[in-house]
Amino acid sequence: MKSILVFGSGNAAASLIEYLMKEAAFNNWHITVAEIAPVTTPVISNPPSHLQTAIVLIDNDRERQQLIAATDLVISLLPAHLHTFIIADCLRFNKHFLSPACIDDTLAGMHAAIKQQNLLFLCEMGLDPGIDHMAAMHHIHRIKANGGVITSFTSYCGGLISPESDDNPWHYKMTGTHDNVVLAGINGAVFKENGAVQELPYGQLFDPNRLIHVPGLGYLAWYPNRDSLRYMPLYGLPDAHTFIRTTLRYPEFCFGWKNIVELKLTDATRQYHTDGLTLQQFFHEHFANHGFGEWIEKQLTARFAQSKQLLEKLHQLLEAEQEANEEERNALQDFMMIDNKGELMDVNLDAIKSQAAATVALQMHEANLSMKQLFFLGMEDDQTIINKGICSAAEVLQFAMEQKLLLQPADKDLAVLQHEIGYELDGEKHLATSSLAVKGDNHLNTAMAKTTGLPLGIAAKQIFLGNIRETGLHIPVMSSVYVPVLQELAKNGIRFEEKDETIQ
Repeated sequence: MKSILVFGSGNAAASLIEYLMKEAAFNNWHITVAEIAPVTTPVISNPPSHLQTAIVLIDNDRERQQLIAATDLVISLLPAHLHTFIIADCLRFNKHFLSPACIDDTLAGMHAAIKQQNLLFLCEMGLDPGIDHMAAMHHIHRIKANGGVITSFTSYCGGLISPESDDNPWHYKMTGTHDNVVLAGINGAVFKENGAVQELPYGQLFDPNRLIHVPGLGYLAWYPNRDSLRYMPLYGLPDAHTFIRTTLRYPEFCFGWKNIVELKLTDATRQYHTDGLTLQQFFHEHFANHGFGEWIEKQLTARFAQSKQLLEKLHQLLEAEQEANEEERNALQDFMMIDNKGELMDVNLDAIKSQAAATVALQMHEANLSMKQLFFLGMEDDQTIINKGICSAAEVLQFAMEQKLLLQPADKDLAVLQHEIGYELDGEKHLATSSLAVKGDNHLNTAMAKTTGLPLGIAAKQIFLGNIRETGLHIPVMSSVYVPVLQELAKNGIRFEEKDETIQ
């Protein structure tokens, strides 16, 4: 009887375990789900006969090795830093290994040994990375097979809150307490755009004005992911003039997170004694240390002053228009002026008034939003006590987000993925667009759980059925992996809307 060992349960594993239980019952496989101690709630209540549960200490060699030695394939949903023991045991006991985590230097150094033992270690097998790789390679191989030359690749992916559950000023919720949003992007990003390599530090990532239109959702903001360049050779696109992998968020989140970075709330220096400390006390202490008053002056007072000046100019314009006679009004309505490049441009007076009013409204909204977001995180919360010993600002921020921004039982999340691939074929320019939106059912069966867990479960099934025969250390860029996985994802409701059009 074939067996699969899953490390890690919790919300992220719900869809994976449900899928494996169904397949195990049909194929006479055995599933073991091992959660890492301490566990506050039961892993799985009333498991069926083909499934067992266990609670282990990850650094307990005897417990861990006993589980791994008794299985055929290991799937780990644990944080990447806990994989060291598991990976070494899989190599020692000759077991396949699957994970949504990225390949680190330690694992990369094991490639030859993995290959030599005819094992498959398949990583980056979730949503992003994971489904994004598979969908991208499906189109890249198709375009190349038809004779196309790919010039640009951009991938947008994000875990969002579904509009009907969007009820806070951050327009964001976490699908689990292990979502370490605070560390996302901390090392900055590098990518290629219009032929030039771009490097952005952490403080410049979260620009709410970088927007993309997603069908059915409208405009979302994006920021570049870590090192996009490392994927160019893996995708077979070393010469593309644009190659960017990004994270999607609602614009309000990027606006607020830019403020969070400026306020040093992501500082990892441990300096706050949080036992008995409320969130309100922490924020007040931190802001006193980091010039909150000056930041307020810069962010809010300056906005109000600019808005006031703009309103005054708009008022003068309206007065001039009212004092003019009808012939003068008609002459004023449409006129020409020189832009900042020295070129003539047509100007419409009504358009100017509308734009000025919109600019004032936006500045007032942003000033209000800044404070609403900080208040929501607990700036004036004198009831929630942190009680986590000596912490950094980043650790307290993570705690605050877990208290204030956690997905609630009736909430639905949304996983969104969109690829845009520019290519040339027969002298014409084309743009291939591939879009995916998956909605969660509730706080347990989330979209993120589905899109992370199902690819892992499907890959495990395909390995057992002999349809995936690769060996060595890989991410899912091979057709032998992505074809069967994408096909079965579609059968489970995870399918893309695709468009390929000629562009000027």
